[in-house]
Amino acid sequence: KFVLMGRVNKPILIESQKKELEALYKQSTNHSLRKRCQTILLKAEGRDSIDVGSIVGMCNISVNNWVKRYKAEGIKGLYIKPGRGTKPLIDKIEDETAILEAVKNHRQNISTAKAEWQTSSGKEVSKATFKRFLKSLAADINE
Repeated sequence: KFVLMGRVNKPILIESQKKELEALYKQSTNHSLRKRCQTILLKAEGRDSIDVGSIVGMCNISVNNWVKRYKAEGIKGLYIKPGRGTKPLIDKIEDETAILEAVKNHRQNISTAKAEWQTSSGKEVSKATFKRFLKSLAADINE
């Protein structure tokens, strides 16, 4: 039985980089960022990507991608870049007044208010999404 050994993608950390990663790992409230810091620290110890992946809960490809990004961009590379993820269907700034107007016109029936807003805006959302948006507006008003 023999084990295939790939190339080792080991980041070499100077003491200040190691301390910065450890501090971020211990203090950050962002769980994903903490996992990425731990990934880099474990890889710097010389562990293989599969081992690191099993510890932090990501696949070895993701481990290698984060190491590659850290090597290229440093600590800033471990943060998620803006503009990622699914964009909201209802824009708070753009749609708030139109939705409030529709709700005001049809206080007793949210479904009718939703239909009126969808017709005027040309957007299509589920009833649950519409209710969630109204709930967030109510929370903002009550604060």
